[in-house]
Amino acid sequence: MSIDPRVALQSLTSAFEEHLAAASARRSDGDPAVEAAFFAVADAFEVYDDALYEAYGEVTPLQVIDEEDDDDDDEDDIDDEEDLEILQNSEN
Repeated sequence: MSIDPRVALQSLTSAFEEHLAAASARRSDGDPAVEAAFFAVADAFEVYDDALYEAYGEVTPLQVIDEEDDDDDDEDDIDDEEDLEILQNSEN
């Protein structure tokens, strides 16, 4: 069952609006309402992106990043820093 991209876009827009409302009413750093709204945006975006692809063969230039992707990036940064240090030491 495919979803109309316009319906998915409306859901994504609503999720963004709910996230803004939750963020503006944040009570603490770990506010569960903000966290729930965050995940609702991510889920709505994935539905929209899938619907857009199914209907038109197009995707957005955006990507949902999960914690596993962030961990991989951190490891890559460390390797790059180590490589730079090795390069600098070999030049001296």
